[in-house]
Amino acid sequence: MPNYKYIAKSEKRDEKIEGKINISSKSELAKDLRKKGFFLIEAEEVDQKRKNITALSFSKKISLLERIMFTRNLRAMLSGGLSFSRSLQVLSEQTRNKRFKEIILDIRDEVNKGNTFAQSLEKHPGVFPEILCNMIRLAEEAGTLEETLETLTEQLESEYKLKSSVKGALIYPSIVVFAMLGIGVIFLTILVPQLAATFEGMGADLPIFTRIIIVVGNFLSEKWYIMLFFVIALIYFLRFLSKNKKGKKMIDGFLLKFPIISTIVRKSNAAYVVKTMASLLISGVPMMKSMKILSRSVSNIYFAESITDAIKIVEKGGKLSKAFLPYTSLYGSMVIQMLEVGEETGKTTDMLLRTAEFLEEEVVNLTKNLATTLEPILMILIGTAIGIFAFAVIMPIYSMLDYI
Repeated sequence: MPNYKYIAKSEKRDEKIEGKINISSKSELAKDLRKKGFFLIEAEEVDQKRKNITALSFSKKISLLERIMFTRNLRAMLSGGLSFSRSLQVLSEQTRNKRFKEIILDIRDEVNKGNTFAQSLEKHPGVFPEILCNMIRLAEEAGTLEETLETLTEQLESEYKLKSSVKGALIYPSIVVFAMLGIGVIFLTILVPQLAATFEGMGADLPIFTRIIIVVGNFLSEKWYIMLFFVIALIYFLRFLSKNKKGKKMIDGFLLKFPIISTIVRKSNAAYVVKTMASLLISGVPMMKSMKILSRSVSNIYFAESITDAIKIVEKGGKLSKAFLPYTSLYGSMVIQMLEVGEETGKTTDMLLRTAEFLEEEVVNLTKNLATTLEPILMILIGTAIGIFAFAVIMPIYSMLDYI
């Protein structure tokens, strides 16, 4: 069935729409548009196969920030009285991401065909997660789409804030570590072979440290491709582990036990679970369904398992606070206590929101202090590395002076 790109105009309002649709002919397209209150102005057949290949070849990832702008601007346009179709058209023109533009236009076309907004979003699960689609579906049924879009924007902004603070805190230590590794590689591959040739020519008796460094330096300078292969293999191995359930569990467990960052990992995941559950409940998603959605969306497998186990207890009539009690080490005692208070007062959602705000502030404060905490550790590592290299070079020189 051919794919047509078309322009149509509303029969009652001075409004133009553009879109793409798979339909048998232009006459069928005109009839379909007439039923929706539009008349066809222009239609052009598009080579869908070629277009799809191009889109796949040059597609870009849809960032969290782009999704935030999508929900925020869509709410603003709808509250301003702009039609749904026109709002999506404007949003497609605003984005610079070609792949996201095509997705937004596809959503608009699906909505123009008569599908709901939630159904249109569900066709792009890699961009719009299950949580978002469920919240939108209930909002459409209840007629509270604008309010839900505002809640979604706040949820996405909180997630973006947490991720940005963690990434920002890791930039400084990452730069120091990579710089140290780069300098070390240069020293081993360029300077060490030259020093080795000098020491060999003088017939000096080299200490064990010096001989080890010379062997490593010669190996890296002569067989650098083996090290490059090892680095690439390690990257692919870690990616394989992250996609494998057992490997993912091993990595997540390591992050939850690793000093310094383990607290950030626990609190950021707890904040995500609490905040997302509150957003789902506010949007009208039932408790059990909210927990099932959460168990599939949280990134850390240990948190996902805790929610799965909690579901079994709540299904039997148990309280949510009691269901999470065995996982106090993950969520912290404060989260459990706030849940208990919420259940006693009948204000569980309010308590979840307050707890999420507190946890998010804690994560931000922890990430601000992370660089200060890591700085002395990095200085010790750098000092140790410099000391070893200096010792390996200076000791043979002293030996040669004694020989002379």
